[in-house]
Amino acid sequence: MRIDLSNKRALVLGASGGLGGAIARGLAEAGATVAVSSRSADRLAAAFPDDRAFPKLAADLAAPGVGRSLATRALDALGGVDILVNNSGGPPPTTALGATDDQWRAQFDAMVMSLVDLTGALVPGMRERRWGRIVTVASSGVVAPIPNLALSNALRAALLGWSKTLAAEVAADGVTVNMVLPGRIATSRVEALDRANAERSGRSVGEVEKAALATIPAARYGTPEEFAAAAVFLASPQASYVTGTTIRVDGGALRNV
Repeated sequence: MRIDLSNKRALVLGASGGLGGAIARGLAEAGATVAVSSRSADRLAAAFPDDRAFPKLAADLAAPGVGRSLATRALDALGGVDILVNNSGGPPPTTALGATDDQWRAQFDAMVMSLVDLTGALVPGMRERRWGRIVTVASSGVVAPIPNLALSNALRAALLGWSKTLAAEVAADGVTVNMVLPGRIATSRVEALDRANAERSGRSVGEVEKAALATIPAARYGTPEEFAAAAVFLASPQASYVTGTTIRVDGGALRNV
């Protein structure tokens, strides 16, 4: 199956590295024109040195009103957005009772409201053109909550409920809304979580990684490119009848049906 996105325009968040960067490159390889966004302009420039190939839109998702302002900038840069990849950074590790009120509010604004506002500003154009793809990167924690990641578990679950609701509202207009759930993918975020787990448990990072691998039937961490392939498929014309669902990319780690 050959995916052709040569006439599509995409905006990818969190694209300066890891999963977002791999998705941006995957979409570009399929022919899409891709605008990339992340909090750091310097990291975007380093990750995508060709300005013409990847318009760069630095934006801090925690800033007030950033969702709608980023939508306006993306529309100016691309002339329209056919594919939106929502991908926010992960919050700090914490227990369910360990997060402060300020952390809950700040992370809700950055991880939920900014994405809801951005999507809301771009969906009307997709509906008018009767073609659109919204792909949100979440976490396996929305299916099986991950210990010490209470903020992530809760806020990404909120996005799951929103995504499922939105999918039903726009399906008849040719717009699909899906989520991709990464398991343990070899990114800097997973490396940081492994280090935090090691410090908390008094083990070495190698011991933490070995224990994690024992829970993955594939017996390895995934690559960002493997994860990106699932997102690119959901953004493709071939996925026009796939909406309101989640795809797990976790090497079989989640045993839930």
